[in-house]
Amino acid sequence: MQEYIMPFVGLLNEMSPYLLLGFLIAGVLHAFVPGRFYARYLSRNDFRSVACAALFGVPLPLCSCGVIPTAMAMRREGASRAATVSFLIATPQTGVDSILATAALLGLPFALIRPVAAFVTALFGGMLVGRVVRRSEAVAESTAAESESFRRPFLEKCREVFRYGFSEMMQDIGRWLLVGLLLAGAITIFVPDDFFAVTGQHPLLEMLLVLGLSIPMYLCATGSVPIAAALMLKGLSPGAAFVLLMAGPATNIAAILVVGKVLGRRTLWLYLAAIIVGAVGFGLAIDTLLPAGWFQPRAFAASAGHCTDAVVPWWKAASSVLFLLLLTAALVRRYGKSSNDKLVKPMEKRFRIEGMMCNHCKAHVERALSRVEGVTAVEVDLAAGTARVEGKFETERILSAVRELGYGCSEQGTVNAR
Repeated sequence: MQEYIMPFVGLLNEMSPYLLLGFLIAGVLHAFVPGRFYARYLSRNDFRSVACAALFGVPLPLCSCGVIPTAMAMRREGASRAATVSFLIATPQTGVDSILATAALLGLPFALIRPVAAFVTALFGGMLVGRVVRRSEAVAESTAAESESFRRPFLEKCREVFRYGFSEMMQDIGRWLLVGLLLAGAITIFVPDDFFAVTGQHPLLEMLLVLGLSIPMYLCATGSVPIAAALMLKGLSPGAAFVLLMAGPATNIAAILVVGKVLGRRTLWLYLAAIIVGAVGFGLAIDTLLPAGWFQPRAFAASAGHCTDAVVPWWKAASSVLFLLLLTAALVRRYGKSSNDKLVKPMEKRFRIEGMMCNHCKAHVERALSRVEGVTAVEVDLAAGTARVEGKFETERILSAVRELGYGCSEQGTVNAR
């Protein structure tokens, strides 16, 4: 048991200070940078819009599921198809939290190359879509609803920084980050040291194997870091580990289905091709052009070994305790509350929403439903995957509003009526 706990504790001590800082920066971005600021510069199918979309997306801490409704909202507000694809590729691959976590476990070179690779891959994918796919019909007229929340007082915005960063963000990726840490510990113990001895002689084969496993899986950008570090200690090449870091968070089965449905099958294939080419291309460049000594999981290697006498600095231990307390509170808030906590109001209908995976998904569904004519109140239960809508409205408009975001929606009936 101790052989498993020690790698996990070592990983947590190394990552927790960076994770806390990353969540704080994520809250600042959310509270002080309005979403419409991004859409304002993304309306064309040209290089400028594609580059702006990639630049805007790289630091945002959105996962591959949360980025979908965000990108669809940008699309409706005026973003071009090429810029939307660029944003879809760049955003989930990195984020301020994942960049800091990468520096903590895999070193500064990995942390610097990761956002560069995300930007270049997004630029390639966006320009590819702009060239191949014809300009589509005009998008819906933008609204000012989203920008209203950014007219709040400064102190209220500061409270929003902590509420979003250490509550919503932790609810969204905390589970996957914890899974990543546990998997890393399991890899350290159960995967033989010579596991990649055979494929290590064939770097491209090794990368294709990792690629095939990572594309359909859901991996958040931060949670993939300890997994990559653990696999490197078992012989995985730095280039193949980089493929995991880029392709794993970039997409998953749910995202693939939504992109194909909303943006079209041709755009979907171009989107996947850009991710594959970018991940493998940068992976090969790391293995063949750059010194192997740059890409060593230094902090993880020290913490993953068997018992050491090294004393953990107090601030790392305190960061780990604080992180675990915040994570526990966030997960309890998300999964511990009952969907029946609130009284059901008259004239309320319940709808089943399929595909919501994080608080970004929930926020976009709530916003879309609140804009439907006749709706007076909306309550979305992320854990249960349901929405309760009050008012005098047409059911078809509710279904259409949700489906336009890329989610499945079906009516479950009237909850209560007089």
